[in-house]
Amino acid sequence: MKISRKEVEHVATLARLNMSEEELERMTVQLDTILSYVDKLNELETTGVAPTTHAFSINNAFREDEMQESLPVKEALANAPKENGEAFVVPKII
Repeated sequence: MKISRKEVEHVATLARLNMSEEELERMTVQLDTILSYVDKLNELETTGVAPTTHAFSINNAFREDEMQESLPVKEALANAPKENGEAFVVPKII
């Protein structure tokens, strides 16, 4: 086993998770499966393989910033539940 139940309990405590006995058991099995798979991946020969963030090269998909007219206030406030003619009216939060 790559991870023990005690380690799972410790991590759950650090994350402030209250887990039942059944959840702890299930999480221990699931995390052990994940860690075993990662360990299997460590056996692969990766010498000379460049680190990547994507499986294939992509370009920035964002558009260029362009100046545009703002939405008219009347139109922006059209569907507001509450408004005062100039802005949205929201509950005061202290």
